[in-house]
Amino acid sequence: MERFADRRVLITGAGSGIGQATVQRILAEGGRVVALDRDEDGLAATKAAAADNAERLSTMAVDIADEAAVRAGVAGAVAELGGLDVLVNAAGVLRSAHTHETTLEFWNSILQINLTGTFLVTREALPALLESGRGVVVNFSSTSASFAHPYMAAYAASKGGIQSFTHVLASEYASQGLRAVALAPGSISSGMTTGRGPGLPEDADMSLFTKLYPVVMKGMAPPETVAGLVAALASDDGAFVTGTELRVDGGTHM
Repeated sequence: MERFADRRVLITGAGSGIGQATVQRILAEGGRVVALDRDEDGLAATKAAAADNAERLSTMAVDIADEAAVRAGVAGAVAELGGLDVLVNAAGVLRSAHTHETTLEFWNSILQINLTGTFLVTREALPALLESGRGVVVNFSSTSASFAHPYMAAYAASKGGIQSFTHVLASEYASQGLRAVALAPGSISSGMTTGRGPGLPEDADMSLFTKLYPVVMKGMAPPETVAGLVAALASDDGAFVTGTELRVDGGTHM
């Protein structure tokens, strides 16, 4: 199956987790990809994993929280690809704290990467996506945007913002052929979620997380589970899906 044989794709957060898995999935389906991440070692690992598909992959070290870096990075990616058909905004961070102990610096740092970073990359990519006439933006919200995840006030707020931002994109640019969808993962294994990856407070009440376990399998699903859905939504198979979010959490929040 080569649903992306004629697609030019930009993926952020491509050095690990869901972003890295999405790169591999799109390449496997014939796409040309530029992978962005601020972690050069992660990008090198993504490139190495591409194996026989590596000739269709380019990587760029870009911090999406830096406006100038985003402007240059997206312009470079569009030039490298000769245009742009799909943008996948997978970059993000997950950090936790008691809300009453959350500093403004902590709050701003998470929103700057997750929400503002998604905005900056999308803004810079929009002209090329609209020129394509079949542009697709896949953003990453989270189940925390709609359900109570303790100690994650800043993260949840950033993901709720992404969800709303996605709705605006879908409405504003529908007449120009653009689709925008959001995925809301939960119970997905990645560097952000395993162990105490979210940086939970030392005195966190773990009983508050007992409702956050999937019902369809034991443990968390691998990032490839989400990458497959990204591929479906960003391809012509998702042509009638826009302005909405899809929860990917194994039934955790039924």
